Amino acid sequence: MISRRNFLSILFITCFTVISWLNFLPSADAMGGKLPAINQPAPDFTLPTNTGNGKVSLSDLQGKWVVLYFYPKDFTSGCTIEARRFQQDLPKYIEKNTQIIGVSADDVDSHADFCDSEGLKFTLLADTNGAVSKAYGSWIGFVSMRHSFIIDPKGILRETFVKVNPSVHSTEVLAQLEKLQSSKS
Repeated sequence: MISRRNFLSILFITCFTVISWLNFLPSADAMGGKLPAINQPAPDFTLPTNTGNGKVSLSDLQGKWVVLYFYPKDFTSGCTIEARRFQQDLPKYIEKNTQIIGVSADDVDSHADFCDSEGLKFTLLADTNGAVSKAYGSWIGFVSMRHSFIIDPKGILRETFVKVNPSVHSTEVLAQLEKLQSSKS
């Protein structure tokens, strides 16, 4: 049985998604706040992880490329599709020395259930108060917007994605990651 809170969350996200697909809302980069600047240090963060291993900080990931993706809610259709695509492509990311990190306002227990349910082998972080989502211009009301960022091994933001189609997003991110890595060689 679905709780009233979960029902209202799902209803809000569904309505928001339909309205944004129909372009009734301003562009995503204006809705979630100010996006961090490309070619500048990415905003650092420390958030609890679903794995039970405490917290993850961006600074802990120095030396690796990072795909930091924000999404609205565990177990919703678009978020599930997006997570499955990242999981499907995870070996390709690993070959490219890249860590996938998902962020939403869901708590660590929800993230753990979502990972178990979908067989996800990458980290999800709980941004329950939206502070990190806000720092990345990806917060609206009480959920994270569907935005993604590529951060290089030195912690510099190299790419921003604000108009994300969950079905093909991982493929787009991989293509851009390949371009960025080949230009840094």
